[in-house]
Amino acid sequence: MAIHKDQKFSDRMSTAAKARAEMLAKAKARAEAAKATAGERAKERGAIASARDERLAKRAEEKKQAAAEAEKRRAAEEDARRKEQEEAKHAAERQKREELDRMAQLLTEQKASRDARYAARKDRQKKGRR
Repeated sequence: MAIHKDQKFSDRMSTAAKARAEMLAKAKARAEAAKATAGERAKERGAIASARDERLAKRAEEKKQAAAEAEKRRAAEEDARRKEQEEAKHAAERQKREELDRMAQLLTEQKASRDARYAARKDRQKKGRR
């Protein structure tokens, strides 16, 4: 409604009061409608919250399972690494023992050869004296 200069002040005031009353009535109607649906909205929010809690619990459980699996895998890898180290250590010891045995056998053969040469030389010397 357009304001005209020929309207009286009291007419303008009553128009403004009616407009305020209409705005108040609209606001009250909206509030009443909101009150009527407040229970539904609360239920929806509760359902959303419970779904979120379920997702969070599921995610936490998945994280816990992943951590447990990672721990098992790490333990298995640690055991495999330790077993591999032990096998390498045993192989090195076995190789060292074999090397020592070969050296001992070589020394024994060298000594036997030396003894044989010594005995042959002594034999030759005895035959030469006769």
